[in-house]
Amino acid sequence: MQRRQLFKVILVAGLVLFSLYALYPTVQLGGLQDQETRLIQEISEFSGLDASTIMAGITQGSLESLVRQTTSGDSQSVALDRSAELIRLSRKIESVENKAIRRGLDLQGGTYLVYEVDLPQLMNDLGKNKDDRFEDIIKATQEQVEKEGLDFFDAFTKNFADRNIRLNRYFGRKGQADDDILADLQNESADAIDRTVQVLRNRVDEFGVSEPSITKQGSRRIIIELAGITNIQRAKDVIGTTALLEFKLVKEADLIWSVLNDIDRVVKTELRGQEAAAQVQTDTTQFSEGGESADAEVKLEDLFGGGATQESSADTALLVDQNTFSEKPFTALLRATGGRFADVISVPTQNAAAVQRWLLTPRVLEVIPADAQFLWGKDVYTYGDISYRPLYLVKKEPELTGALLKNASVSIASGESNLSAGSAEVHMELNNEGSKLFAKTTGMNVGKKLAIVLDGRVASAPNIKEKIPSGSARIDNIGAMEEAQDLALVLRAGALPAPVHIITENTVGPSLGQDSIRKGSNSALIGLALVILFMILYYRLPGVVADLALVLNILFVLAIMASFHATLTLPGIAGIILTVGMAVDANVLIFERIREERRTGKTPRAYIDTGYGRAFRTILDANITTLITAIVLYSFGTGPIRGFALTLSIGIIASMFTAIVVTRLIFELLPNKMNLDKVFNY
Repeated sequence: MQRRQLFKVILVAGLVLFSLYALYPTVQLGGLQDQETRLIQEISEFSGLDASTIMAGITQGSLESLVRQTTSGDSQSVALDRSAELIRLSRKIESVENKAIRRGLDLQGGTYLVYEVDLPQLMNDLGKNKDDRFEDIIKATQEQVEKEGLDFFDAFTKNFADRNIRLNRYFGRKGQADDDILADLQNESADAIDRTVQVLRNRVDEFGVSEPSITKQGSRRIIIELAGITNIQRAKDVIGTTALLEFKLVKEADLIWSVLNDIDRVVKTELRGQEAAAQVQTDTTQFSEGGESADAEVKLEDLFGGGATQESSADTALLVDQNTFSEKPFTALLRATGGRFADVISVPTQNAAAVQRWLLTPRVLEVIPADAQFLWGKDVYTYGDISYRPLYLVKKEPELTGALLKNASVSIASGESNLSAGSAEVHMELNNEGSKLFAKTTGMNVGKKLAIVLDGRVASAPNIKEKIPSGSARIDNIGAMEEAQDLALVLRAGALPAPVHIITENTVGPSLGQDSIRKGSNSALIGLALVILFMILYYRLPGVVADLALVLNILFVLAIMASFHATLTLPGIAGIILTVGMAVDANVLIFERIREERRTGKTPRAYIDTGYGRAFRTILDANITTLITAIVLYSFGTGPIRGFALTLSIGIIASMFTAIVVTRLIFELLPNKMNLDKVFNY
């Protein structure tokens, strides 16, 4: 054997061994995932935890703690053993997954989401001295972007120019040039989008999705591909939550009463005549702290006029206190559910729309102190036969925010009271700066309520019993463990700098993904079988050699994808099938060239060498043009298009190697005593 041939043999053998080694994790992964599913089922049977909670516990490092809280006795011992085994297996799976071929969401199921960052809301947050003209500009800009497809900042500056208003009226510094302000706003926007991408990536990573794809598209959109996810709605809730955490002091009862009295005066003058009051008035006794209410139902349109029903739900009846309505029409919509009308206001759920309407009325906003704001509580509760929503008057400026949060974890309440026992709660730990601020705040406000506000809703408002130097707080009575885990997740990942909205959603169920795999695999195998059969029947022994090269070609393609941890999608399978055809096409060109050279009377070795040499240029030209197309598709395409382009590019390179190097090496290694004229007599 010549030295050149020996080198080729070693090269091909080395590539085959490398390919088998690279593909082993992909083959191994299936068995490991089956073991993981079995362990999750066993843990769920012993602990009652669902699969998503168990996987989230692994991600957050709290699985064993959750198992201890939900099991006891022998069940706890077995569940803990299975949990330890599952944790070890999950680490092994994670290691293997990093070496295996990933499956796209069209093969294993999942969701494709396109989010758009709310730039109008971001501009509204950045603005100062806002008035009706500012709101009109924001609204007009948003309409032009949606209807005419204009760039946001082009429409934004145009609306300012059309109204002859300088940008420094609402942004930047006094006297600052519009161009400089615009540049600053664009930088703020770009930074907000970049931070949004990072926060979304943190949340998805915390959620436990394997190998998510999160990319920016244009100046406002973010594409998220979550393959293998089963609870699509939960993922959307976690991703889209703003998660702005604030700690705000609840105002004292005396101030609340004073503000409510002022609101009553405004509402009383705003009502259209006294027809509605006459319908419910039986007594003019004012609402007193701890007094009993005499409730009566009144239609919303009767109380506030026909135009008021737009904010209401299908049920337009209000629950009004007859004893107080004539003098205190706003307070008559509220209740004292705990026997004391103090720092927490209770609003019957059917009254919530009307109360919110009055709170947003310009004249009512004028009587609310500038340093205070009304916030609704997060939960609805029942007292007697009526359901209520809590309403708080809190300090507008937060004492501290979620930016100072170091960690958030989930546990099950041990039960200081029967109400909280067994419910999930989120424990929050602040960083050094946050701990100092928290200690100062709690130390100076003992006896007051501190509202924990999440996305503008009060999650809880515990009483400050003493100074808390540890920098820890909690949100309790959450109820569902899954909800608590999601809340802890978004708190750890951070708040979105700007709201995001889904504009495109494409979900593939696991069964559809399995069907795609089955059909794609079947089509690839059928196509491969037909090609192999044709090559054997038409070219005989050279056809067998070409088929061997074809199998090696597929092996090399998959091995390269595994080495680069590439994602295989349904279009990617199509690219592999196309590669099979191109690999055979190269061999057909070579064999036909060899046939032509054989007819000239050359010796077997001579016409084989000449056939390969003359076919090489044609093969190279065809493959390079296809490769250029694939590179362009990969560079400018997204999602499935890139998957197709990737497998096609790898397949082109592999097919050229197997068609030109591998098949020629086999022919060169054929023994001289073999009658090559008969071999190539097809």
